[in-house]
Amino acid sequence: MTTTSAPTQATPSPFRRAIGITLAVIAVIVVGFFIFASLYADWLWFDQLGFESVLWTQWTARIVMFLVGFVAMAGPVFLAIQLGYRLRPVYARLSSQLDHYQEVVEPLRRLAMWGIPIFFGFFAGFAASAQWETVWLWMNRVDSGDLDPQFQLDTGFYLFSLPFFTSLLGFLSAVILVCLVVTVLVTYLYGSIRVGQGELRISKPARIQLAIIAGIYLLVQAASLWLDRFKTLTTQSERITGATYVDVNAIIPGLTILAVAAILVAVLFFVTAVIGRWRFPLIGTGLLIVSSLVVGIAYPWVLSNIQVRPNQETLESEFYQRNIDATQKAYGIDGLEKSDFQAVTDAEPGQLREDADTTASIRIMDPAIISPTVRQLEQYRSYYQFTDPLDVDRYQINGESQDTVVSVRELNLEQLGNAASWYNTTLVYTHGYGMVAAKGNERTADGNPVFVERGIPATGELTDSEDYEPRVYFGETSPLYSIVGAPEGSENIELDYPRGEDGAAQTKTTFTGDGGPLVGSIFNRLIYSLKFQATDILFSDGINDDSQILYDRDPITRVQKAAPYLELDNDPYPSVVDGRIVWIVDGYTLSADYPYSSIVSLRDAISDTTNTAPRVALDDVNYIRNSVKATVDAYDGSVTLYAWDETDPLLEAWQKVYPSTLKPITEMSGDLMSHVRYPTDLFKVQRAMLGTYHVDDAASFYARDNAWKTPNDPVSDVEVLQPPYYLTMQMPGQESPTYSMFTTFIPGGEDTRNVLMGYLSVDSDAGAADGTRSDSYGKLRMLEINAETPVPGPGQVQNTFDADPSVSAFINILKQGQSDVLNGNLLTLPVGGGLLYVQPVFVQSSGSTKLPTLQKVLVAFGNEVAFEDTLQGALDTLFGGDSGANAGDGDATPAPEPTESGDPGEETGGSTGGTDIAFQAALADAQQAMLDRDTALKAGDLTAFAEADARLTAAVTQLLSLSGE
Repeated sequence: MTTTSAPTQATPSPFRRAIGITLAVIAVIVVGFFIFASLYADWLWFDQLGFESVLWTQWTARIVMFLVGFVAMAGPVFLAIQLGYRLRPVYARLSSQLDHYQEVVEPLRRLAMWGIPIFFGFFAGFAASAQWETVWLWMNRVDSGDLDPQFQLDTGFYLFSLPFFTSLLGFLSAVILVCLVVTVLVTYLYGSIRVGQGELRISKPARIQLAIIAGIYLLVQAASLWLDRFKTLTTQSERITGATYVDVNAIIPGLTILAVAAILVAVLFFVTAVIGRWRFPLIGTGLLIVSSLVVGIAYPWVLSNIQVRPNQETLESEFYQRNIDATQKAYGIDGLEKSDFQAVTDAEPGQLREDADTTASIRIMDPAIISPTVRQLEQYRSYYQFTDPLDVDRYQINGESQDTVVSVRELNLEQLGNAASWYNTTLVYTHGYGMVAAKGNERTADGNPVFVERGIPATGELTDSEDYEPRVYFGETSPLYSIVGAPEGSENIELDYPRGEDGAAQTKTTFTGDGGPLVGSIFNRLIYSLKFQATDILFSDGINDDSQILYDRDPITRVQKAAPYLELDNDPYPSVVDGRIVWIVDGYTLSADYPYSSIVSLRDAISDTTNTAPRVALDDVNYIRNSVKATVDAYDGSVTLYAWDETDPLLEAWQKVYPSTLKPITEMSGDLMSHVRYPTDLFKVQRAMLGTYHVDDAASFYARDNAWKTPNDPVSDVEVLQPPYYLTMQMPGQESPTYSMFTTFIPGGEDTRNVLMGYLSVDSDAGAADGTRSDSYGKLRMLEINAETPVPGPGQVQNTFDADPSVSAFINILKQGQSDVLNGNLLTLPVGGGLLYVQPVFVQSSGSTKLPTLQKVLVAFGNEVAFEDTLQGALDTLFGGDSGANAGDGDATPAPEPTESGDPGEETGGSTGGTDIAFQAALADAQQAMLDRDTALKAGDLTAFAEADARLTAAVTQLLSLSGE
């Protein structure tokens, strides 16, 4: 008989093992260095900005929470496995299948006993580290001073403690469930639990372990049920957020009963651990389930349908009132000043005389339209650009407040073309230059903006200070990164602006501020080469010992990193403050846990024509405060945070989490205070809530017969909300005009009427005193328009404008002349005892070069419409020849218009609304030529068609000349 010996197993080569270990170590080192490079780059950025404490706080909190989560999960799981194994029966009779399982598991037992807890510990650690903000807020919680109406607890409990305890109980439940699962698996695998012959046998040690775990789990669930009572105050029901009649009289008592029952059942499990009888806890568990169905579902359903539904207004009115009061307080609309407004709709001569100061500030330069005009006039080079739309601000010019449209001249490196080398885009083209500002209420004779600040080098009313710094290294469209700076005496290589002295084509400069981390050392070069994946940073000769790398240059990004707890306004704006261009950014503290306050979708509330797709970190909220005003210096990128609302409990808690990062409002300069304004996104959220919560009593709220909504933007091609607008105006009851923001309301729901129901404004001027905010800042004023005298809404007014014969004829003729007509923002002003609509009309070529110029102004009051060259002319025409107003463009002189004989006449302000004979004659010629051309085309008469087309071209040319095109 022949035998064959088993093959000898190959011995692993020591060389291969060494190679494998070496490669593994190298891989770990490489990955570790990349992680270190990322963290070190973050530290360099925060350290240079002066907010390194923010980064240290985040790192420390995440590490601590990871360790706590890891130990809190891994420790109990390890203990459960060890107890299940060590207390196993020594002589247990196992089935063949379990014997086989043990044979497979036994070689890996030691690894599993340590590996399983570590595995779950890592998951728990990462989950806990993600909750560090909830824990840190709880540890630094403050009282708000307001009590909820149900439990009489401070609202700070709901903002800080309830989220923490909810997360804690959820984490504990997960730990206990994992322990229960691994205990069952280990005890079954090693014979402590045996199933066979129709019965279940559990050893005493396993019984004790399982019963104790089950009892602890029920105690945790009892605590969770107890907390659920408080969650009813932040839960959204069919009509309101907060506890309703059914919640107070059924759900909350039911949760109390279930919490007590869960504790009793937990005690029964602990008793079972001692006496060994499972019957009582199992019966108790069954009764607990039945009780939850009865008191948690059946009884509330009966109460809702039998008692509440037939008497809803009577029984729910108390809770509706709670919702109204809490919502108004949570959104800061509880101080709303309301007044009935009996709007006048008849226009009489001199009617606007008492509102002359308001009409003098009406903005006719639409920042959403004139950006191409500013770009054509002020861009100078293709590598510059301006924001679109422009921003709005106000300045003191010659001792008077002047509303302006503003923008900074930033870089657009995409326009460099073949010159876009790494050297140029990183070392040469590093910054924009200067601020451009134009008066919002004036125009030139040819319809262009009247600038108060412009040019390269910058000149104007805003830059008279010797310390003015026009360079913009940090802006909304700054390059991804730039490397700047050099030792004193070095040659300048950064392009400053495309104009030089003595006929030079360029002026160059070197950054002298402290705007970014140093990259002079080889090590820091390597770090940033990895961060930006650019080897040029490592090898470029253009980098020196004093070089700084500027990145994360968008003002929103910088403020967000410096204050990560804030939701930032989507509309930062530049201002010249104390001789520096700074970006002003509004920051909000948000919560979805304010008791009885209704929830709103932040994304939907702030979405409108100016921001159709906003990005938000927290969408559903029911509490908001403009707690922080931030500035970002456009030259060196320095970030300054001011505690604007020091009474906000969320801000107080965050100040404890991030100490020494915020300055008090008393350190704000008067110049900065004069440019602070009421934030746009906050106002949008407030108007979204005021559509329903402008009522103060539960009866009106229940009836919903006076619900409002924000109208859609009538000049938009898509259905988006009309944005609010900033204007200097005087509301009825105010002593003088003030910088304000306004919006309008029309009937809500399915009501298709487009009539005004409400007019909301907020005082947006914070004053100009050092460290002191104006008392009137943030004052909300609502005009509730009497329904007996219908006032057309924005959509109805726009339709009236478009249907007006002189307007439609003008637009049709311009379109035939290869021009586009752009309707500007439709403004609504409470003047003359009624509501005045103003809309500038711009004309631009339909070709590639866009240069919108203001050509006409539409105004409406009641059912009357006027359409003139200037706002002053339109108002005078609308109000019987003399409105009494003093419009900002009253001195504007449109292009001379021909007289009836065809000779140039006097410049009179130019009415082309139907009173000028030459215009009407040209218009009639154009209309007749269009008719003749259509007739000839249908008849196939090419000769007649050519003649009509020539007459049409001549008429259009004459109309454009008359209109100043």
